[in-house]
Amino acid sequence: MTTVRQYPSTIAAPVEHELVVKKSRFIGLAHPVASPDDAEQVIARVKKQAWDARHHCVAMVTGLLGDQARSSDDGEPSGTAGMPILEVLRRRELTDVVVVVTRYFGGVKLGAGGLVRAYSSAASETLDLAAVVRRETLTQATLVVPHADAGRYDHLLRDWAQSNGATLGETRYAARAELELWVPPAHLARLEADIASASNGSLAVTVGAERVVDVPGAS
Repeated sequence: MTTVRQYPSTIAAPVEHELVVKKSRFIGLAHPVASPDDAEQVIARVKKQAWDARHHCVAMVTGLLGDQARSSDDGEPSGTAGMPILEVLRRRELTDVVVVVTRYFGGVKLGAGGLVRAYSSAASETLDLAAVVRRETLTQATLVVPHADAGRYDHLLRDWAQSNGATLGETRYAARAELELWVPPAHLARLEADIASASNGSLAVTVGAERVVDVPGAS
């Protein structure tokens, strides 16, 4: 039996959310990133846009396995801002995400516990708005068909993908149409059997390489 490797998820697009705690405004931004350098560019943009804010507290997790992490309290008492935000990312098993929580001080001190709760809540409520993207290892499967049959098999593969955890790839047109599907390895035999049945044995699936693929629509 093949063990399927589990990967952290990521988010599909940037999201923002504002939280007010005792007159302090906490503005959370969660942004998908490809690398720590990419994350630093996001942080720099936030600091430039909100130049008048008191703090820009940050946590990021990057890498396919989520094995790179950084956080910053940006002037808040040590351990009250960056680490609580990072813990939210870790609990949700997310990677390739940076969260920046910008604070406009409202004149009322929150204390260490209050700051931890405020920064954690700002990060959590911001990420609640994000569309989560699952990552998994899929195998490339290619089906080459005559142009006249491309529509029929495209429809068949779309339906098959929905019921088998697969995702559609590119369609290429040359002398014949080449339809691409990314398939969970455990479902390859089923795909091969279903295509053989649908084509009365005249078509066969070509199996290609494996890669880690972002699968949108996960909750």
